[in-house]
Amino acid sequence: MGIETVRQFFAEHAPDIKIEELDTSTATVQLAADAHGVVPGQIAKTLAFKVGEKPLLIVASGDARIDNRKIRDTFGGKAKMLDAETVMELTSHPVGGVCPFGLATDLPVYCDESLHAYDEVLPAAGSPTSAVRLSPKRLAELVNATWVDVCKLPENAT
Repeated sequence: MGIETVRQFFAEHAPDIKIEELDTSTATVQLAADAHGVVPGQIAKTLAFKVGEKPLLIVASGDARIDNRKIRDTFGGKAKMLDAETVMELTSHPVGGVCPFGLATDLPVYCDESLHAYDEVLPAAGSPTSAVRLSPKRLAELVNATWVDVCKLPENAT
């Protein structure tokens, strides 16, 4: 579970990508940015929602915030964040290590346009102390993600 399913995913789909494991927690965007020496926006956070009865994952820039109106317009309903237990069941990853790789169930994955601001992003890798480095384009390709615009950046936040 968790990091082991991510290891297996990368061994099969992208053996050139190495999982970075640290001795310190990277469970929040700021902790991860500090630990990896990047700006918070480069942390690709994976958020788990349910729209109606449909669970889905959204990967967004660490400094972006979900825009509820854009979510409704894009997915046709109100998004409800999933609780930690449900996230674990659906992804096999604990909160703080949730990523779109090596999922326990076949979930639709969406990458937010906010990721395009960076050449390299760091999503978690199945545990609160791991991450991988890759381009937003490669991230989306590896998980067959659909690009969406469902976030607002700090300078646009109201």
